[in-house]
Formats: sequence, C-alpha cells, structure tokens
Amino acid sequence: MAPTPKRAEPTAPATPHVRVAVIGSGFGGLGAGVRLRRAGITDFVILERADSVGGTWRDNSYPGCACDVPSHLYSFSFAPNPEWPRSFSGQPDIRAYLEKVTDVFGLRPHLRFNAEVTEARWDVERTHWRITTSAGRWTADAIVSAAGPLADPQIPDLPGLDTFPGKVFHTSRWDHDYDLDGKRVAMVGTGASAAQIIPDIQPRAGRLTVFQRTPAWVLPRRDREITTAEKWLHDRLPVTAQLRRGVLFALRELQVDAFVRRPGALRLVQKIAERHIAAGVLDPALRARLTPDYRIGCKRILLSNTYYPALAAANTEVVATGLSQVRGSTLVAADGSEHEVDAIVFGTGFHVTDMPIGARVFGADGRSLAEEWKEGMEALRGSTVRGFPNLFFVIGPNTGLGNSSMILMIESQLNYLVDALTTLESVGATAMQPTARAQRQWNLALQHRMSRTVWSTGGCTSWYQDAGGKNTVLWPGSTTGFRRATRRVDLAEYELIKRTAAEPAPHAQEVLA
Repeated sequence: MAPTPKRAEPTAPATPHVRVAVIGSGFGGLGAGVRLRRAGITDFVILERADSVGGTWRDNSYPGCACDVPSHLYSFSFAPNPEWPRSFSGQPDIRAYLEKVTDVFGLRPHLRFNAEVTEARWDVERTHWRITTSAGRWTADAIVSAAGPLADPQIPDLPGLDTFPGKVFHTSRWDHDYDLDGKRVAMVGTGASAAQIIPDIQPRAGRLTVFQRTPAWVLPRRDREITTAEKWLHDRLPVTAQLRRGVLFALRELQVDAFVRRPGALRLVQKIAERHIAAGVLDPALRARLTPDYRIGCKRILLSNTYYPALAAANTEVVATGLSQVRGSTLVAADGSEHEVDAIVFGTGFHVTDMPIGARVFGADGRSLAEEWKEGMEALRGSTVRGFPNLFFVIGPNTGLGNSSMILMIESQLNYLVDALTTLESVGATAMQPTARAQRQWNLALQHRMSRTVWSTGGCTSWYQDAGGKNTVLWPGSTTGFRRATRRVDLAEYELIKRTAAEPAPHAQEVLA
C-alpha cells in the first residue's frame, strides 16, 4: 500500500512591498500621490484610516464649516478649479474638490481605505520600513507622513465629564443625528471652528453658553458668491484664474513682514478688529470680555461677520473664565458659576504639537518619534528627522502658516520629497537621513527668527506652542522663502545609506498605474 502523501502546509502570503507608503489622504496625501505619479513613481499606496478621502475636510462637517483662505488660493496649482461657488468655499465644496482630484489624477487604485497605521518600524538590516495597519502589513522603502496636524481631536480631561448625562462631542466629530433645536447647549472654546458654529446654532438653541478662556481677534469676512460670468471666464481663459490666484498670493506675501519681523505694523489691522467688535457688540461689558489683551496675530485671526451678533444675542451667555469641571448636567466655570446644559460641544482643537503618529513610528535605534520629540518637535526643513531614514513629512514641524494657504507649503514639501527620492536613485543609495549638525543648525536658525515674530512677542499663549513654550508649528517666513529652502535636496545635509550586497532589494508589489 502506497504511503499517504503529506499535505503541503499553506504558506503565508508574502508581505507586499512598495517603494513609497503615504499615510493619509487629505491635501497632503493626495498631493503626494499626484507628484509621485508625475515623477514616474507608480509603486506606492496611500493608507487611509477612514473609508473615503478628504482628511480634515472629511472629518470636519460641522454646521458652517468653511475655509478662511480664498478658494482660488486654497487649491493645488496643478489642479485649478474654475467652479468654486464662493470666494471662501464651504466644507462640502472643498471635499468634492478632493474627490475630483482623486479621480482626475488616477489615485483610486493606490488607495487603501480602513487601513489605519498602528506601527511603522525601520528595519535596519533590510533598510526598509515595516508597516502594520488595521488592514494588513506592508513594507516600503520610504514613508510619507501626511497624517496632518488637524487630525486627532483634543478634549480636555475635565473632572466629572464622564458623569454628564447629555450629549458630548468634538466639533470634528459632529453628531448630525443629534437635534440641537431648543436645547441648552454649551460651546467650549472660541477658536476658528467655534466662530463658524456659534452663528449657525445660536438661532436654533434654546440657550447657548459659550465658555471662553481667551478671546480671539476677529476681522470682517469678505465673502461673496462667485458669479457665473467669473466661472465662465476662468474656465474658458485659465490665465484669468491664474492671475486671480497670483494676486491673492501676492497680497498675502506682502503681509508676512508684519507677522515675522515688524509686529508693530499690525496696529492698523488691530484698529479694524476693534471697530468690528464695536459694530457687532453694543453692550460694553460683553465687548470688554470679547476684546483680547494681546496683539492681533499672536493667536489665529478669525474671519466672521456673524460671530459677534450671535454672541450678543439674548439667548447667548459668554462665560469668560473657561470650564473647570462637570457635576452631572451642571457645568462649573472657573469663576464658580454653574450652568445647566443638555449638550456639550468641544471646540478645543487638536493634538498639534504632540502628533499621535509620533507614538507609532520607530526609527533606526528603536526609539519612537514621540520619544525623539519629547523636548519639542523638530525636523530638517520641516521634512526629515535624524534617526528616521526615508521618513518624509508633509506639513511637518514649523511648516504651518498664520496668514496664507497651506497648499503652498504642501506643494513645496512635495517638490522636496520627489527630489529626495530621485536623488537617492541617481546616486545609488537606498535611504537618507539628515545629519545631526544640519538638523540642529536649521532649527537654531529657525527659532532665532521665531523670537521676533508676533507669535513670540505678541503677549499670548497659543496652540502654536508646545508645553515648553516653543513654537514648533509655524514657519517664520514667507511661502516664497520656504519654496526656495525646499527646492532641492542638499546632499551635504544628509547621510546616505546603501543596501549591502547580502541584502537584496525586496520584490516590489505591482500597483496599478
């Protein structure tokens, strides 16, 4: 009798390998996909934790959500949109624009939805990244972190919050199934999101209690509908849209000097903001509570024509000492006053100076990026970090803006990314990381420039600063200056890593082009 042949053990599927793994599918991640394809790099995936693209413009769908940068400047230079409906477009239109970019530039085959990155670890022996996600594993020669700073909401750890019997949610996780009509609503925070939400919900709420720690400077919003004729002209003569974008760009570049070198020049702007308060708030006591005691520009300047009237409405109360604790359905302010509410909406910002992705990325020595940044985030040219080879940031440390479009900064970093990848190929190297000297010198010079900006001298504490008071978020210069700084990779600032002969390159997983 012939022996029974042994059943072959099933082999585990090989971990797919790509040249580049992009984390996030907001403006940064989608822009990275477009630039990679244009550079002839089609072996990449875009790992997205949600089930659709859009990033912060997908997550933030609260009432009144809109951009405070003009539409024709808040879009990719390579993907102009002649159909913007308003000079400052709303969230649905911006999200639709990103969906269109995804389709027009053929990014769908590269997208992997519901694939949250839980760990990325540099493999020293194989000189590549090992990536674990909720949808499986990948390896990649390089990672582009485009998770963004406005991705993970921050809710204060308030005593008794877990005992609150009503509805609680953050502005970026808006519960559209909860009806605020007639309810006693608490809005915690008076930042950019709150300034858009408050005018929308105030007429519907039975009672609106606004907890304000620090008032913001608010300027009029010069918003209007873009006419059919304008849209037609921009569609038929694209040069007119380019001219419009150019004018918007130039106006904002002219403002930079006041923010970064001569904060005193902002006095005139502050006078406009003071007149705006006076026109919108007649009650002198309320007006005093809403008038900041710091120089305009130190914190983010808000744009609204309806914010002050909503705060001055009969059913609105502004509590100027902030929220300190929760006792059942009673909210207790720092001044001891008590307020009964049915719902709490937190407009308390995001984890910006302590980006959660940092705890999930581990470099060459096994340390996490969060550990590396425990004294404050820093990178070389906002893009690369020593000890983390082939990790490239889009909207990295000190690349934020206080007065213009982040898309301009994103495109500059994408130029730097593509130049880095093509340079590696041309010199026959596998990976690169900045030298300690280059990263240190860049950040010393950057913080020296930061010391004279309005963000450092204006007399405020803002979310631009980390726990140590260091501004690790904003760029202390013009977008033109940043474009020059990231135009080319300077190999003198980098250490190159080559794969040894004993370490063959992993087989690349084919990705549809």
